[in-house]
Amino acid sequence: MLLLIALLVVLGALAAILSRRHTNGKTEYQFVEITRGNVQNTISSTGTIAPVSKVEVGTQVSGTIDRLYTDFNQVVHKGQLLAVLDTVLLKAAVLDAQANLEKVSAQLEQARADFERNQTVFEKKLISEAEYLPYKVNYAAQVANLKSAQANLVRAERNLKFAVIRSPIDGTVISRNVEAGQTVAASLQAPVLFIIAGNLTKMEIHAAVDESDIGSIRDGQTVQFQVPAYADKTFTGSVRQIRLQPETVQNVVNYTVVIDADNVDNLLLPGMTATLDFIVQDRQDVLLVPNAALNFKPTEAMLQQIRKNREAAAAGMPDSLRGRMRWNEGGGNAAGGSARSQGGGTGRSGGFAQENGAPGMPGGGFTRNGSMPKDMGRLYFLDEKGNLSMAMIQTGASDGKSTEIVRGRRIKEGMKVISGLVESGENKSRVQTTRTPAMGPGMGGRPF
Repeated sequence: MLLLIALLVVLGALAAILSRRHTNGKTEYQFVEITRGNVQNTISSTGTIAPVSKVEVGTQVSGTIDRLYTDFNQVVHKGQLLAVLDTVLLKAAVLDAQANLEKVSAQLEQARADFERNQTVFEKKLISEAEYLPYKVNYAAQVANLKSAQANLVRAERNLKFAVIRSPIDGTVISRNVEAGQTVAASLQAPVLFIIAGNLTKMEIHAAVDESDIGSIRDGQTVQFQVPAYADKTFTGSVRQIRLQPETVQNVVNYTVVIDADNVDNLLLPGMTATLDFIVQDRQDVLLVPNAALNFKPTEAMLQQIRKNREAAAAGMPDSLRGRMRWNEGGGNAAGGSARSQGGGTGRSGGFAQENGAPGMPGGGFTRNGSMPKDMGRLYFLDEKGNLSMAMIQTGASDGKSTEIVRGRRIKEGMKVISGLVESGENKSRVQTTRTPAMGPGMGGRPF
């Protein structure tokens, strides 16, 4: 008898300990709030700022820089004098060409007189054709020599003009590569003396966009960008051109996108590196949910509790409404339409499929293979009575942190939705996070 009483006491103490452990191990929810605001879906890239128009000014003749008339950052106008090369040798070449032209002209006069005199004699048959032919050929050769001498003179005079360097456009000198007294040699390629940028109030950015993102870029698209020199300022531009020539860098195919940007304040300088965001979607004043709530993965016990709550809510309904509710939870058509027309579930009974390893939960889904569309999501929350519930939403734009709620029954601003679990115990606390995609196979049902 005493042994039996002792055994009962031991069992009672053990039950008390187990009860305390269960109480101390209760699960609490982490919540985030549905807010209203703006969200942008963007594609990021980097690029280099450059003037819209830029001209490299060189020289076609070799020589020594005699005088410079411009410097860095100077504003110049079309035709303005920039530099002059030493013209001594060039002027000498012009004089030599002129002298040669005069010599050839004199030789031509003599050849013409000899030709005309012998032509008259030849017509009278006083000399043979063999004697007449040299005079004819010599005259033709002197005509050709005259043309060559005239071309040499034109070339020498043009080279003399090339010694005077003038600006081809209105703009700003952004590069000067020579100093007075420096020798420049124009042989196979003209040396670049100056680089003149056109209107610096208009700039362009050459951005490299990955081939996986280029499909979202279009002409006229709004672009926001920043430069390191003004980290707290955001500039705005627009896409002007998508160049079709690909560039492969480390096995990654990129396309160059040209963006126009205003530079009225002259803050953007040529060569700056810009960090760009192409605005793919821009939503203003919409409901937003943190992505943590869309990524939340409920436990099996939570799924079972949601089903029990739904069954309890349907218990007091008429049979017709109960059947319709059950049919909706399966993803079918409440009006009696085909399951395919609504992207319905796996059967007309609107049966219960497994989700997250929990049998008996409302399943079905919205597509033929039972998966949820990419623009759908699930939110878990506590209703007005404190019961665990779930709502389907249609999602829109996302910036990686928050997602737009396009439509959602029972979803409103300020509402608290579950984003995680906190399990508290005597010796530890653990926050449950999820790594499942936000748009995975869902708990079916007509959300709206």
